[in-house]
Amino acid sequence: MSTDKDGRNICRTLRRVERRFPGRFAHFLRWLRHPASRWVRIPVALLLSFAGVLGFLPVLGFWMLPLGLLLLALDLPPLRRPLRRLLVCSERRWRNQQWAMRRKRDAAQHESE
Repeated sequence: MSTDKDGRNICRTLRRVERRFPGRFAHFLRWLRHPASRWVRIPVALLLSFAGVLGFLPVLGFWMLPLGLLLLALDLPPLRRPLRRLLVCSERRWRNQQWAMRRKRDAAQHESE
């Protein structure tokens, strides 16, 4: 069963995603998150998810799949908890990778001095 915490986490993640995209696209994502945009959001989410699966093609990208799933999770509560867990795990791995790279770079700098 999904909780409110899952929905809040999905919304927080979408806000972070909005900040990483250029102005017009971020504005479009913000508009998509509104409840009144549901009838546009669902087809866009399905299209992004499908295009993300085809991300190996030159024009499409794998970034479309998680974005589509996040948008879909706004309307499908059963998707929220697994996506939230996946996001938490992914963000933790990303931070650990960044930390390890920083440590490696700092160690290389100290050796060269």
